[in-house]
Amino acid sequence: MTQDIVEQLGHLALGSRFKRIGEQLQAQAQVLLDAEGLGLPASHFPLLAALDRLGPLSVGEIAEAVGVSQPGITRQLVRLEIEGLVKSQRLSGDRRRRPIMLTVAGSLLVTRARKSAWAKIETAVAGICEELDGPLLNQLAALEQQLKHSSLAARVASKTRDRRHARA
Repeated sequence: MTQDIVEQLGHLALGSRFKRIGEQLQAQAQVLLDAEGLGLPASHFPLLAALDRLGPLSVGEIAEAVGVSQPGITRQLVRLEIEGLVKSQRLSGDRRRRPIMLTVAGSLLVTRARKSAWAKIETAVAGICEELDGPLLNQLAALEQQLKHSSLAARVASKTRDRRHARA
């Protein structure tokens, strides 16, 4: 088995380790989003959630709210606009400012995601984090092991089975 150099480098490679964990979480969340028929990259949902919670925002405000660069937000917005989930609106008297807002279809998608996949993802990730204890690098190793051992989808399925058995 190949050695995990990123893990061995400890704090020196902490950014790479966080990125790796983030990619694992997003990929596993994507499986759950796809299973619910939500059909968008997991990375787009924080942007949709920001518009849902905060209302119409400029590109810069969205970037600040979700912690992504403006070019990254602009790329996501192009896709979301093509999908009919967001639209921009010109403000009277200010030609420079064009707030972005959810369309009716975007609002419906967020409502559906919140009721189905988001709750499942939240519960699965919270379950992993509850088991963490100790120094940060040990916690990261435990988090990575848990993600490898049991995916978010497997954790959601297990919770669903547990609820069914409890009702029976």
